[in-house]
Amino acid sequence: MTVTERTRRTRWVAGSAVALAVLFAGAATVASARDDGAGEHTSAAGSAPRTPGTGPATGPGTDSADAGFARDMAVHHQQAVEMSFIVRDRTRDEDVRRLAYDIANTQANQRGMLLGWLDLWELPKVAAGQEPMAWMAGGGGSGHEGHDMAGMPGMDGDAYQAHDGSLMPGMATRTELRQLREAGGKQAEILYLQLMTDHHKGGIDMARGCADLCTVKVEKRLARGMVEAQQSELDAMADLLAERGAKPRGAKPRVHG
Repeated sequence: MTVTERTRRTRWVAGSAVALAVLFAGAATVASARDDGAGEHTSAAGSAPRTPGTGPATGPGTDSADAGFARDMAVHHQQAVEMSFIVRDRTRDEDVRRLAYDIANTQANQRGMLLGWLDLWELPKVAAGQEPMAWMAGGGGSGHEGHDMAGMPGMDGDAYQAHDGSLMPGMATRTELRQLREAGGKQAEILYLQLMTDHHKGGIDMARGCADLCTVKVEKRLARGMVEAQQSELDAMADLLAERGAKPRGAKPRVHG
């Protein structure tokens, strides 16, 4: 597959993700109105009434993987949107600008859905005292075992070591965001593609965690769609980096036989 073909495929996947996001959001709203928005989910406390702020009886609880993923991915997505708008103003390259637009458009839509679900579930958008990614390590009280995070960068045991504004795996630091704002042209393109590659890798691991641990069916489907779309974008970004004589950070050199 040529770079042009791969880029076109990425745009199609990203566009499809937006359409699916709208479809999923509508499905979630209808499901919530029918009091079955959580699919097969039941409260960790059984059928006992929930206290205010812990969500409706038929929805996920505030400590669930469903709520944890919605909160964390909303934050993760927000930074991807921010980086994409930054590079849009730092380069005139049409391929990079189109990719950045697709990422910003898709992830802004998905972020709105995730925050909307928290509203529908009557859950807070920020969980006091709950560390990011905690839902992946412990199953979020869903009755499932935690997601294996051993291969995720920056993980020490079950906790990501937040630093310089990077709250979760793949997130850029404040220093890196400043460097992106100060860069221009080819330098900005390479840095954006490298940062977004790391960002997507972290996002894919989180989405796989939700696919394993979340119980709201529409959210699990969205998570699986994120994995597919972002993996396709990773391939496209690797090609764009190669065109610029660069490669993803930490990438192993290719062995030619």
